[in-house]
Amino acid sequence: MASSGTTRSATYNDQRASSKIGPKPSVPSSRLGAQGRPESREDVFPQDSASNAPRRAPSDASRANGSTRITSERQTERIRFSTKDNVRIHTRSPVKEPLDDAPGDREPKIAEPARVNSRATERLPTATRKKKEVLRELKLTYDAESEIQSDADIPHFSAPWKPQVSLIAHTTAPLAARVSTPPLSLLLPQSLEPRLLKSLSADDQESALLEDLLFVFMGYEGQYIRFADSYNPSVEKDRLAGPKYRILQGLDPSLRDLTNSLLKMATHYSAVDAFVEVQSRDEFGAINHALCASIRKMLKEYLVLIAQLEHQLISNPSFTLHILHLHTLPTTHLMFQLYTLAQEMLRKNSLLEEDLDDSVDGFDDVDNILEQLREGGELAPGSMSKKVCKGGNVLRLLSERLSFMSGDPAARTLLQTLLRDASRPYMAMLNEWLHHGGIKDPHSEFLIKEQKSIKREKLEEDYTDEYWEKRYTIRENDIPPQLEGLKDKVLLAGKYLNVVRECGGVDVSNEVRDVPKSFEDTRFLDNVNGAYAHANSSLLNLLLTTHALPARLRSLKHYFFLDRSDFFTYFLDLSESELKKPWKGVNVGKLQSLLDLVLRQPGSVAAQDPFKEDVKVQMNDVGLTKFLMGVVNVRGIDQDAPDESLERYRTPATQPSSEEDNTMTGFEALELKFSVPFPLSLVISSKTVLRYQILFRYLLSMRHLEGLLVNSWKDHHKVVSWTHRSANLKLEMWKRRAWTLRARMLVFVQQFTYYCTAEVIEPNWQTLMARVNGTDTSGRDGSQKVSRTVDELMEDHVDFLDTCLKECMLMNSKLLKIHAKIMSVCQLFATWTVTLSRQLCSADQELAGSKVANAYLSSQYTSRHPIPDAIKSYDPTRLAKIEDMLSKYEFNFNHHLRLLLDALDYYAATETVALSRLCAQLSTAREATADKGLRGTLE
Repeated sequence: MASSGTTRSATYNDQRASSKIGPKPSVPSSRLGAQGRPESREDVFPQDSASNAPRRAPSDASRANGSTRITSERQTERIRFSTKDNVRIHTRSPVKEPLDDAPGDREPKIAEPARVNSRATERLPTATRKKKEVLRELKLTYDAESEIQSDADIPHFSAPWKPQVSLIAHTTAPLAARVSTPPLSLLLPQSLEPRLLKSLSADDQESALLEDLLFVFMGYEGQYIRFADSYNPSVEKDRLAGPKYRILQGLDPSLRDLTNSLLKMATHYSAVDAFVEVQSRDEFGAINHALCASIRKMLKEYLVLIAQLEHQLISNPSFTLHILHLHTLPTTHLMFQLYTLAQEMLRKNSLLEEDLDDSVDGFDDVDNILEQLREGGELAPGSMSKKVCKGGNVLRLLSERLSFMSGDPAARTLLQTLLRDASRPYMAMLNEWLHHGGIKDPHSEFLIKEQKSIKREKLEEDYTDEYWEKRYTIRENDIPPQLEGLKDKVLLAGKYLNVVRECGGVDVSNEVRDVPKSFEDTRFLDNVNGAYAHANSSLLNLLLTTHALPARLRSLKHYFFLDRSDFFTYFLDLSESELKKPWKGVNVGKLQSLLDLVLRQPGSVAAQDPFKEDVKVQMNDVGLTKFLMGVVNVRGIDQDAPDESLERYRTPATQPSSEEDNTMTGFEALELKFSVPFPLSLVISSKTVLRYQILFRYLLSMRHLEGLLVNSWKDHHKVVSWTHRSANLKLEMWKRRAWTLRARMLVFVQQFTYYCTAEVIEPNWQTLMARVNGTDTSGRDGSQKVSRTVDELMEDHVDFLDTCLKECMLMNSKLLKIHAKIMSVCQLFATWTVTLSRQLCSADQELAGSKVANAYLSSQYTSRHPIPDAIKSYDPTRLAKIEDMLSKYEFNFNHHLRLLLDALDYYAATETVALSRLCAQLSTAREATADKGLRGTLE
């Protein structure tokens, strides 16, 4: 008997120990007084965190309803506790065991179904089905003829109730719980079920509910308040949505309504706690981490409140469910605000439900994907299909909710606290960017995005403005509302300091103190404006003083605009024989040597230029007119990738060159290249150098054409075929027509060159330099100082070049076509007069065959290329041929000049007023003026 008692005592001790894990096994039958309740902290809060359930002693109800051992035998027992170590068991009825025919053939049998009791109606069908599934998982066999209808029909087993706890794998959330969830009440053995609620009095029911609610408030199941059947704590979406609770049947209706209202706070707490655990993961960023830390502080205060309520329950006999409800009203409202905020953020993160619209948005941010691959990183499995609410979006959400809930003082105070705490990491990144020009943004949350693949070393080799325009850009969708109006200043302030830091012009490594730590600080706007002004002045001083930007711009003017171009005229004279060749046959190295020789010539303007080493010669494989027509009609010159537009209109190796490009001479393909160091390459970027090169080729073409017409004028005054006064009046009339046409063409070219240089480039250049030097010429004294920014300086530089291109007719396709045809006619005429000087000898009867003519022709031909017989003797038809050719030149020149003047009148009245000056100057080359001058010469 002693051994039997010892065995049952051990069995009960195991059962008692196992009842401390998992759902709460029992409830006291009545409210205990303060002296009968545990007062130690170990009795109130669990010491074993793995169990997630408090350790509590079995109550009278559990003693009366529980059993110490579950076997296949029907037994009724009553347990009486004498001491902690000695347990006596009294059995009312003897144990009955069925006798089998063969004792050796006995097999373990399933216990007989218990008698259907009143509690069978309390269990829901869903719970029964879940128990069936659990039993099936345990590989239990059922009789085919019997069917379980309720909890009373579920067989009982002798296996002890020993739930196990395990550790969960590490996550990127450092404070996330690593203990597995306790088993659900659905798996609780029948022996541990509490008494039925309907068997308790109203006071006992209230006592049981009060004790249950304290555990439910902390996210655990109680004896009579349990998770809904649809809730699964192992599913993340269920935890984030919060558990739904159900109360066992038999509760008084007056208590049920009040209890249901209190259970909302428990649902909100569990959901917010799961939200903090999920949002603390690394991929959600520092702003979410700061927000979760602030919410975790509030949850700690919430748990302190639960402890205080438990103390009231233990020490205050008059503590009722209504008093509990009154004490939790403010906290219920706070938890509701946190819950709605968490649910909205989870919906934006697509953690509660799938958002099909956001599933394809990841493909829009191709730059980030390419940047990540370029840096050698790998794309996460869901990085292209899942958008995360972080950074500025979190602050925007908090700000919008704060504005929406401004009429609720409690909600306003709560959201202000959350916004202040969540904005601290963002303000730290903002201050680092404003005062040091650096970005410390490991989670890509800041409104400024950095493309680390664009480096300064690449910029010095191939100076493009990608470093300025593409290395630092604004995330338009991640801007907090507090920075919406200041985003441009924030971007530029950091850009300026970044350039200054890389150039070592100003020490920006000093720690900046006394800066605002949140958006609520009154110094927030002053901090942004002050940092912007300081960064702007630092970079301006670096560009204008240290790197001599004005001197660099004057050097560009000398070389590209042919200002004081005595050295360049000398260069053209030296390289004339080389530049006459087709552009593919030009020796660029030889041209570079000649240019270096000219630039170092003593006495020239370029000899004193400190930047002459930066000028290089190169050949462009696309004609100027073709290139400009492509730029104006197709892409435009202000695209993001000017190099691509160059490559598009320069003849690629894979495409055959056009006939026009193959016939280009070195004069037409010649252009200059100017090397610009960093950081001046930010102002003198590839776009601006492209504009300089267009204007240079345009001015060079007119300078070259002027030289051809001047050489033609020299021939007309030196060659004997032109100077000989013939007796043939018709031939003399023809000569005067040719002289007049040549003079009109020369006037046209000279007036056009004068207009482009003196009327367009020079005035705009003076305005640009005044703005670069920080003076306003509109003032009365002409030297009024104005505040300038680096971006305004860059914009002024580009505006200067665009104005020059527009007023020089290079951005108008119609004017460009007409001008190109006139230039072509003038160039063909100047070239034709050289050959005409030889043919003119055969058109003059007196000059043909004379010694003077033969001497001139001998100087033009060599023994390898002898004088043709057609021009040695007099040819009566020669005059008619050359007269017809001259008439064609006159017609084409007059026709296109008239079209040009009409187009200039139209565009001067509608678009560019400056073209009216050119129209007035070119009127001297009109046909009427030429006819009047011809008649005066003949008279």
